[in-house]
Amino acid sequence: MPDKKKAVVPRLRFPEFRDAGPWEVKRLYQLADKKNDRNKSGAITKVLTNSAEYGVIDQRDFFDKDIAQQGALENYFLVNNGDFVYNPRISNLAPVGPISINKLGLGVMSPLYTVFRFKRGINEFYAYFFESSAWHSYLLKVSNTGARHDRMAISTGDFMAMPVPDPSIEEQQKIADCLSSLDDLIEAEEAQLTALREHKKGLLQQLFPREGETTPRLRFPEFRDAGPWEVKRLGEIGTILKGKGISKSDISEQGSLPCIRYGELYTHYSEVVRSVRSFTNVDAADLVLSEENDVIIPASGETMEDIATASCVTTKGVALGGDLNIFRSSVNGVFLAYYIRGTLKPAIAKIAQGISVVHLYPTQLAQLQLGVPHSEEQQKIADCLSSLDELIELQAKRLDAIKAYKKGLLQQLFPQEVV
Repeated sequence: MPDKKKAVVPRLRFPEFRDAGPWEVKRLYQLADKKNDRNKSGAITKVLTNSAEYGVIDQRDFFDKDIAQQGALENYFLVNNGDFVYNPRISNLAPVGPISINKLGLGVMSPLYTVFRFKRGINEFYAYFFESSAWHSYLLKVSNTGARHDRMAISTGDFMAMPVPDPSIEEQQKIADCLSSLDDLIEAEEAQLTALREHKKGLLQQLFPREGETTPRLRFPEFRDAGPWEVKRLGEIGTILKGKGISKSDISEQGSLPCIRYGELYTHYSEVVRSVRSFTNVDAADLVLSEENDVIIPASGETMEDIATASCVTTKGVALGGDLNIFRSSVNGVFLAYYIRGTLKPAIAKIAQGISVVHLYPTQLAQLQLGVPHSEEQQKIADCLSSLDELIELQAKRLDAIKAYKKGLLQQLFPQEVV
């Protein structure tokens, strides 16, 4: 088949290139060489994998084990810095399989991958092109999903015939620099988010007494002379109720009654529930409705560690589903939810029962011992951690916004289609 020549123009261009004319489109085999060098001696044992989420990774570091059988390494492809790798495995993260650049040095990869290296041009430019939608549309047009639905059925010839834009080196570099700077910003913002989360994790261990202790390691100045926290059982300071079943089919976007199902504690809610995501039209008279300051704790879970979670419902009138323990008391609910997710985790894990499915019954929770400080100290701790969570939420939203901006730039700086 003769090579098709097509000129394309991205929607967004830097000022100095707006009069430079359209981009020429070439086939991948014209711009890059497919690599077939094998690890014949078996001397290279660093096995690399191309992950849809993380790019090229060392499988020993990432999975903490060797996936490939050592005897098969002689047939693996050699890859080095600057080589691109196509992974035909499809997933929700990469529905047409990821293409990533190797930056981990000399290693070997399964012959299931396609390895290629550009003859000229800016590697980072092409790496960003493979993040855009243009090549996705090509692969989806020329491929079919085979009997194995986790593999993309595409021939090597069709893959190497992929249309690829070939603008000037100067424009390639400008685009690569722009997006690289954005990636540097994303990395910095991710580090900031990680630091905030680690700070919260540390505070959860410092602001509450550890198991067997009655005084926290870290205390606000005004409470340092207030003495130890009073040790009580949960059943002594409040009552424990059970929610009533709300099935998945009961959830409706047009529902009039806000509700919380127990699985959402694991997936959607942190220590404080200020807004509810699910609604139902089930009659409120048939359900258990929250009071302000209720603390909900799952009654079942997959592991003893996971079940030690809790959320404070800050509004009344929310329907609380089955498999939820509801603790109702005058103790600050936000304080208690952080306490349960902090240093009370080991104690809750000890009283939970079961192996394949772990259960936490009201009678067990009632025997849970915890320290109870003065209400003013409870409020101070709750306010501190709530403020930190607000910072974490703002940072996460900022990071999402920058990632969305990058995604938009990728669609603007590269043509939508190159075929």
